[in-house]
Amino acid sequence: MARDEGNRRFLGGPRPVGALVPALTRPAFKRKSPAGAQIMADWPELVGPALAAVTRPLRLASGTLTLACSGPVAMELQHLAPQLAGRINAALGRVAVERFRFVQQAPAGAAPPRKPPARPVALPERVESALEGVASPELRAALERLGRGVYRNRG
Repeated sequence: MARDEGNRRFLGGPRPVGALVPALTRPAFKRKSPAGAQIMADWPELVGPALAAVTRPLRLASGTLTLACSGPVAMELQHLAPQLAGRINAALGRVAVERFRFVQQAPAGAAPPRKPPARPVALPERVESALEGVASPELRAALERLGRGVYRNRG
């Protein structure tokens, strides 16, 4: 601790940087372990571009690495789990991943599933004849869209 002219101690004096590091890193490491952070940062290099495109590490806790994967990739990853764990642990320099948990999700940046194109809906004759009596083209178009929406699931 630092001292003033009267040889009294006070808390605001210079301290070694090493004494400050644990207080700064503890909150970050409570949320993510250093090994988990390294896995997330180096994921494409650890598993290769093909697996990195369809997987994403979510969490490392108690030796279990949770991976988000798309489609049937989880089945393939179950078969590759021993080699994958060995590759990850070798890169970390210690055994951090003992098992995997797979969560099926679309990876970040994946396109949402496309809806099939809507099939054309034929309106009943009585609706068609009623629409012909509407003078405003905007109102007629809106009513026609409404009618097609109503009759889409019928028939």
